[in-house]
Amino acid sequence: MLMKGMRGLVVGVANKRSIAWAIARVCADNGAQLALTYQNERLGENVRDLAAELENPLLLPMDVADDNQIKTAFEELSKQWGKLDFLVHAVAYAPRQALEGDFVSTTREDFRIAQDISAYSLPALAYAAKPLMAEGGSIIALSYLGSQRVMPNYNVMGVAKAALEASVRYLASDLGPLGIRVNALSAGPIKTLASSGIGGFSSILDHHRNHAPLRKLVELEEVADGALFLLSPMGRGVTGQTIYVDGGYSIMAI
Repeated sequence: MLMKGMRGLVVGVANKRSIAWAIARVCADNGAQLALTYQNERLGENVRDLAAELENPLLLPMDVADDNQIKTAFEELSKQWGKLDFLVHAVAYAPRQALEGDFVSTTREDFRIAQDISAYSLPALAYAAKPLMAEGGSIIALSYLGSQRVMPNYNVMGVAKAALEASVRYLASDLGPLGIRVNALSAGPIKTLASSGIGGFSSILDHHRNHAPLRKLVELEEVADGALFLLSPMGRGVTGQTIYVDGGYSIMAI
Protein backbone atom coordinates (compact mmCIF):
# COMPACT_ATOMS: atom_id res chain seq x y z
CA MET A 1 0.00 0.00 0.00
CA LEU A 2 2.67 2.46 -1.09
CA MET A 3 0.12 5.17 -1.93
CA LYS A 4 -2.36 4.78 0.91
CA GLY A 5 -4.07 8.09 1.62
CA MET A 6 -2.80 9.71 -1.58
CA ARG A 7 -5.00 11.28 -4.23
CA GLY A 8 -4.06 11.55 -7.88
CA LEU A 9 -5.31 12.64 -11.27
CA VAL A 10 -4.74 10.44 -14.31
CA VAL A 11 -5.19 12.16 -17.67
CA GLY A 12 -5.31 10.09 -20.83
CA VAL A 13 -7.11 6.84 -20.04
CA ALA A 14 -8.51 5.56 -23.36
CA ASN A 15 -9.31 1.89 -22.83
CA LYS A 16 -8.20 -1.13 -20.82
CA ARG A 17 -5.06 -1.52 -22.94
CA SER A 18 -3.82 2.03 -22.40
CA ILE A 19 -0.69 2.70 -20.35
CA ALA A 20 -2.64 5.32 -18.39
CA TRP A 21 -5.13 2.69 -17.23
CA ALA A 22 -2.36 0.29 -16.19
CA ILE A 23 -0.87 3.10 -14.09
CA ALA A 24 -4.26 3.95 -12.63
CA ARG A 25 -4.80 0.32 -11.63
CA VAL A 26 -1.45 -0.11 -9.90
CA CYS A 27 -1.91 3.17 -8.03
CA ALA A 28 -5.40 2.13 -6.92
CA ASP A 29 -4.12 -1.31 -5.88
CA ASN A 30 -1.59 0.47 -3.70
CA GLY A 31 -4.22 2.54 -1.90
CA ALA A 32 -4.54 5.73 -3.98
CA GLN A 33 -7.84 7.46 -4.63
CA LEU A 34 -8.10 8.50 -8.26
CA ALA A 35 -9.67 11.06 -10.54
CA LEU A 36 -9.89 10.26 -14.25
CA THR A 37 -10.59 12.65 -17.10
CA TYR A 38 -12.18 12.13 -20.48
CA GLN A 39 -11.98 14.35 -23.56
CA ASN A 40 -15.57 13.98 -24.76
CA GLU A 41 -18.72 11.95 -24.16
CA ARG A 42 -17.78 9.25 -26.67
CA LEU A 43 -14.51 8.53 -24.87
CA GLY A 44 -16.24 9.09 -21.55
CA GLU A 45 -18.20 5.87 -21.99
CA ASN A 46 -14.99 3.81 -21.90
CA VAL A 47 -13.65 5.73 -18.91
CA ARG A 48 -16.88 5.28 -16.96
CA ASP A 49 -16.86 1.54 -17.61
CA LEU A 50 -13.28 1.24 -16.38
CA ALA A 51 -13.85 3.52 -13.41
CA ALA A 52 -16.44 1.05 -12.11
CA GLU A 53 -13.46 -1.11 -11.08
CA LEU A 54 -12.12 1.63 -8.80
CA GLU A 55 -13.22 2.74 -5.35
CA ASN A 56 -14.97 6.13 -5.27
CA PRO A 57 -13.24 7.65 -8.32
CA LEU A 58 -13.88 11.16 -9.58
CA LEU A 59 -14.71 11.49 -13.29
CA LEU A 60 -14.05 14.83 -14.90
CA PRO A 61 -14.57 16.08 -18.46
CA MET A 62 -11.41 17.81 -19.70
CA ASP A 63 -9.96 18.51 -23.12
CA VAL A 64 -6.33 19.51 -22.56
CA ALA A 65 -6.49 21.78 -25.62
CA ASP A 66 -9.07 23.95 -23.83
CA ASP A 67 -7.79 26.18 -21.00
CA ASN A 68 -11.29 26.73 -19.66
CA GLN A 69 -11.90 23.00 -19.33
CA ILE A 70 -8.59 22.56 -17.52
CA LYS A 71 -9.52 25.37 -15.13
CA THR A 72 -12.97 23.91 -14.49
CA ALA A 73 -11.63 20.40 -13.87
CA PHE A 74 -9.09 21.57 -11.32
CA GLU A 75 -11.64 23.78 -9.60
CA GLU A 76 -13.76 20.65 -9.14
CA LEU A 77 -10.75 18.76 -7.80
CA SER A 78 -10.11 21.55 -5.34
CA LYS A 79 -13.76 21.52 -4.27
CA GLN A 80 -13.90 17.73 -3.86
CA TRP A 81 -10.45 17.00 -2.45
CA GLY A 82 -8.71 20.25 -1.57
CA LYS A 83 -5.32 18.76 -2.47
CA LEU A 84 -3.56 16.62 -5.05
CA ASP A 85 -0.62 14.31 -4.44
CA PHE A 86 0.20 13.21 -7.97
CA LEU A 87 -0.60 13.80 -11.62
CA VAL A 88 -0.17 11.44 -14.57
CA HIS A 89 0.06 13.08 -18.00
CA ALA A 90 -0.61 10.41 -20.64
CA VAL A 91 -1.86 12.54 -23.52
CA ALA A 92 -0.42 12.76 -27.02
CA TYR A 93 -1.84 13.39 -30.46
CA ALA A 94 -0.77 14.26 -33.98
CA PRO A 95 -2.95 14.20 -37.11
CA ARG A 96 -2.64 10.87 -38.91
CA GLN A 97 -1.15 12.45 -42.06
CA ALA A 98 1.71 13.83 -39.94
CA LEU A 99 2.67 10.26 -39.02
CA GLU A 100 2.95 9.18 -42.63
CA GLY A 101 5.66 9.88 -45.17
CA ASP A 102 8.53 12.10 -44.07
CA PHE A 103 8.96 14.73 -41.36
CA VAL A 104 10.08 17.44 -43.80
CA SER A 105 6.53 17.50 -45.23
CA THR A 106 4.90 18.35 -41.89
CA THR A 107 2.49 21.26 -42.20
CA ARG A 108 2.53 24.20 -39.84
CA GLU A 109 -0.92 23.30 -38.50
CA ASP A 110 -0.07 19.65 -37.88
CA PHE A 111 3.10 20.71 -36.07
CA ARG A 112 1.12 23.14 -33.91
CA ILE A 113 -1.49 20.54 -32.98
CA ALA A 114 1.12 17.94 -32.03
CA GLN A 115 3.02 20.41 -29.85
CA ASP A 116 -0.11 21.84 -28.24
CA ILE A 117 -1.67 18.55 -27.18
CA SER A 118 1.43 16.40 -26.66
CA ALA A 119 3.81 18.91 -25.07
CA TYR A 120 2.22 22.19 -23.98
CA SER A 121 -0.53 20.35 -22.10
CA LEU A 122 2.05 19.23 -19.51
CA PRO A 123 2.99 22.72 -18.25
CA ALA A 124 -0.67 23.71 -18.55
CA LEU A 125 -1.72 20.87 -16.24
CA ALA A 126 1.25 21.41 -13.92
CA TYR A 127 0.31 25.08 -13.52
CA ALA A 128 -3.26 24.12 -12.63
CA ALA A 129 -2.08 21.41 -10.22
CA LYS A 130 0.47 23.59 -8.43
CA PRO A 131 -1.95 25.22 -5.93
CA LEU A 132 -3.26 21.78 -4.94
CA MET A 133 0.25 20.47 -4.25
CA ALA A 134 1.07 22.81 -1.40
CA GLU A 135 2.49 19.86 0.54
CA GLY A 136 4.53 18.62 -2.43
CA GLY A 137 3.68 16.05 -5.06
CA SER A 138 4.82 14.11 -8.08
CA ILE A 139 4.06 14.58 -11.78
CA ILE A 140 4.95 12.13 -14.52
CA ALA A 141 4.54 12.33 -18.29
CA LEU A 142 4.76 9.49 -20.81
CA SER A 143 7.43 9.72 -23.48
CA TYR A 144 9.07 7.43 -26.04
CA LEU A 145 12.53 6.82 -27.49
CA GLY A 146 11.51 8.72 -30.63
CA SER A 147 12.22 11.88 -28.64
CA GLN A 148 15.94 11.08 -28.74
CA ARG A 149 16.37 9.04 -31.90
CA VAL A 150 14.76 8.97 -35.32
CA MET A 151 12.07 6.29 -35.35
CA PRO A 152 10.27 5.24 -38.55
CA ASN A 153 6.96 7.04 -39.07
CA TYR A 154 7.12 8.77 -35.68
CA ASN A 155 7.93 12.10 -37.33
CA VAL A 156 6.36 15.14 -35.66
CA MET A 157 5.45 13.10 -32.58
CA GLY A 158 9.13 12.51 -31.90
CA VAL A 159 9.72 16.26 -32.00
CA ALA A 160 6.76 16.81 -29.67
CA LYS A 161 8.09 14.20 -27.22
CA ALA A 162 11.48 15.94 -27.27
CA ALA A 163 9.70 19.15 -26.28
CA LEU A 164 7.82 17.23 -23.59
CA GLU A 165 11.05 15.92 -22.06
CA ALA A 166 12.60 19.40 -22.12
CA SER A 167 9.46 20.70 -20.40
CA VAL A 168 9.92 18.05 -17.71
CA ARG A 169 13.37 19.41 -16.91
CA TYR A 170 12.27 23.04 -16.76
CA LEU A 171 9.21 22.19 -14.68
CA ALA A 172 11.36 20.15 -12.29
CA SER A 173 13.52 23.24 -11.76
CA ASP A 174 10.54 25.56 -11.28
CA LEU A 175 8.58 23.29 -8.95
CA GLY A 176 11.38 21.58 -7.06
CA PRO A 177 11.55 24.27 -4.33
CA LEU A 178 7.87 23.52 -3.64
CA GLY A 179 8.56 19.83 -3.14
CA ILE A 180 6.97 18.87 -6.46
CA ARG A 181 8.89 16.33 -8.54
CA VAL A 182 8.48 16.09 -12.33
CA ASN A 183 9.71 13.16 -14.41
CA ALA A 184 9.10 11.43 -17.73
CA LEU A 185 8.59 7.71 -18.15
CA SER A 186 9.73 6.37 -21.52
CA ALA A 187 8.12 3.02 -22.29
CA GLY A 188 9.18 0.59 -24.94
CA PRO A 189 6.82 -0.04 -27.88
CA ILE A 190 3.46 -1.35 -26.66
CA LYS A 191 0.39 -2.10 -28.75
CA THR A 192 -2.10 0.55 -27.69
CA LEU A 193 -4.76 2.68 -29.35
CA ALA A 194 -2.21 5.48 -29.78
CA SER A 195 0.50 3.28 -31.29
CA SER A 196 -1.95 1.82 -33.80
CA GLY A 197 -1.73 5.10 -35.72
CA ILE A 198 2.00 4.66 -36.39
CA GLY A 199 2.75 3.06 -39.73
CA GLY A 200 4.81 -0.12 -39.62
CA PHE A 201 4.43 -0.42 -35.85
CA SER A 202 4.34 -4.22 -36.03
CA SER A 203 7.87 -4.13 -37.48
CA ILE A 204 9.03 -2.01 -34.54
CA LEU A 205 7.54 -4.57 -32.15
CA ASP A 206 9.34 -7.41 -33.94
CA HIS A 207 12.67 -5.54 -33.87
CA HIS A 208 12.29 -4.84 -30.17
CA ARG A 209 11.39 -8.44 -29.37
CA ASN A 210 14.37 -9.80 -31.29
CA HIS A 211 17.07 -7.29 -30.37
CA ALA A 212 16.37 -5.65 -26.99
CA PRO A 213 18.73 -6.99 -24.30
CA LEU A 214 15.87 -8.75 -22.48
CA ARG A 215 14.66 -10.22 -25.80
CA LYS A 216 11.01 -9.54 -25.09
CA LEU A 217 8.40 -6.83 -25.41
CA VAL A 218 7.83 -4.56 -22.46
CA GLU A 219 4.59 -5.24 -20.60
CA LEU A 220 2.00 -2.73 -19.43
CA GLU A 221 2.48 -3.88 -15.85
CA GLU A 222 6.23 -3.19 -16.03
CA VAL A 223 5.61 0.37 -17.17
CA ALA A 224 2.96 0.81 -14.48
CA ASP A 225 5.39 -0.37 -11.80
CA GLY A 226 7.92 2.20 -13.04
CA ALA A 227 5.26 4.87 -12.66
CA LEU A 228 4.46 3.62 -9.17
CA PHE A 229 8.10 4.09 -8.20
CA LEU A 230 8.19 7.67 -9.49
CA LEU A 231 4.82 8.65 -8.02
CA SER A 232 5.25 7.06 -4.61
CA PRO A 233 7.63 8.02 -1.79
CA MET A 234 10.10 5.46 -3.22
CA GLY A 235 11.00 7.98 -5.92
CA ARG A 236 11.28 10.95 -3.57
CA GLY A 237 14.86 11.69 -4.62
CA VAL A 238 14.24 11.63 -8.39
CA THR A 239 13.19 14.63 -10.45
CA GLY A 240 13.84 16.11 -13.88
CA GLN A 241 14.64 12.68 -15.32
CA THR A 242 13.48 10.52 -18.19
CA ILE A 243 13.31 6.95 -16.89
CA TYR A 244 13.31 4.17 -19.48
CA VAL A 245 11.21 1.04 -18.98
CA ASP A 246 11.90 -0.71 -22.27
CA GLY A 247 13.90 -3.86 -21.64
CA GLY A 248 17.11 -2.04 -22.51
CA TYR A 249 15.87 -1.02 -25.96
CA SER A 250 17.14 2.53 -25.50
CA ILE A 251 20.78 1.39 -25.26
CA MET A 252 20.65 -0.16 -28.73
CA ALA A 253 21.95 1.49 -31.87
CA ILE A 254 18.87 2.05 -34.02
